[in-house]
Amino acid sequence: MPTRAWALGLLFCALLAAAGSAGAQEGPPRVRPEAVGLADEPLAEITELLNGIVADERLAGAVVGVARDGQVGYLEAVGVQDLATRAPMTERSLFRVYSMTKAVTAVAVMMLHEEGHFELSDPVSMYLPELASLKVATNAGTAKEPAEVQTRPATNPIRVVDLLLHTSGFTYGFFKPFPGGGPVEQMYTDGGVNDLEITNAELVTRISKIPLKYEPGTTWWYSHSTDVLGRLIEVVSGMTLAEFFEKRISKPLGMTDTAFQVAPGKVSRFVEPFDDDKKGLTLLYTDPTKPVKFEAGGQGLTSTVMDYARFAHMLLNRGSLDGARILGKKTVELMTTDQVGPGIDHGPFYLPGQSHGYGLLGAVRIDGPRAPTALNPMDGSVGEYYWAGYAGTYFWVDPKEELVGVYMMQSVRQLLPFATSFKTLVVQSIVE
Repeated sequence: MPTRAWALGLLFCALLAAAGSAGAQEGPPRVRPEAVGLADEPLAEITELLNGIVADERLAGAVVGVARDGQVGYLEAVGVQDLATRAPMTERSLFRVYSMTKAVTAVAVMMLHEEGHFELSDPVSMYLPELASLKVATNAGTAKEPAEVQTRPATNPIRVVDLLLHTSGFTYGFFKPFPGGGPVEQMYTDGGVNDLEITNAELVTRISKIPLKYEPGTTWWYSHSTDVLGRLIEVVSGMTLAEFFEKRISKPLGMTDTAFQVAPGKVSRFVEPFDDDKKGLTLLYTDPTKPVKFEAGGQGLTSTVMDYARFAHMLLNRGSLDGARILGKKTVELMTTDQVGPGIDHGPFYLPGQSHGYGLLGAVRIDGPRAPTALNPMDGSVGEYYWAGYAGTYFWVDPKEELVGVYMMQSVRQLLPFATSFKTLVVQSIVE
């Protein structure tokens, strides 16, 4: 996730599908594309494109789809789940969704906020006291020109809203070799913040001992902020993050295949990438079929296209699905409105161009349509919102067109090129 190209890869795609496992709630009906105002030919080109990528061995397989007006107009599974087993990809295949976990965590936070457990303006140290009296790096240097990190006391507290907006001052260790990265990121590695064998409580303890990269509330910088929110949820709710997700989100929405750990009976549906993709950058492909200790609110879930589409459909419906009310209408509106104004430094990894902002849930389109450019390659509607996952997953909700989508693959390298093509073809398919 740490390049400008990666940031572009966060600007794409769409689906709303039926829950596919036994016992899951029934999803919306499947219809011909024209029944929901979509042209068949551009959607068929998506399948052709995917088949070509698989044939060229650039991708093992993928699941993609598009839905509109509560009906699925396009859904395809292409290729295989695992090159070793040659098991075919299906609509029920399970993927690591990495940063698409963040949207689920944000919804959980806002559920607790609605219930009056905290205000968004509260200093998070009210609930996580380790995060009081933090220090900010003043001369962090760069990866090429490192410096001994000097610090000063932070002026501002980290508020709950700063964690939602990634304006907390935290960072990610894997940013070290990229623009803006340097010794602070190295301290994350040295301090064990990237260790997957810690609990959410231990993460907060470790991260509290490392200087902030920026003064809280001043700079947008993608980070472990959402992992810290995972611990906030645990402290406030009295449940583990996995328990909260299961009881308050997954079960009410019929997301029967979404969890931090893949159940033994579902392992045969788990998707694996090419070996080269597993090398990644510094984020490793975890094995969620084994016991999971770190229930990472920013990256830890596995899910299916079917399940995540139900989650996205709940958002499209402004907080409810099939009679289950998860959030209030005005809360969803708040979450899906740009909250990063001109007073906040956008930093080098902020979404490029001027047509996208960032809300409490993810990216938000604030201007459009525009002719595609190198930094802004995709069309879309004002008000659509979206986010992506490191390993090649993406979801997109377009309230204006009543259109929702999800695609899932497991390839860092194919996230950007396929997402761009996928959304272009979906937008071209809208005829009514």
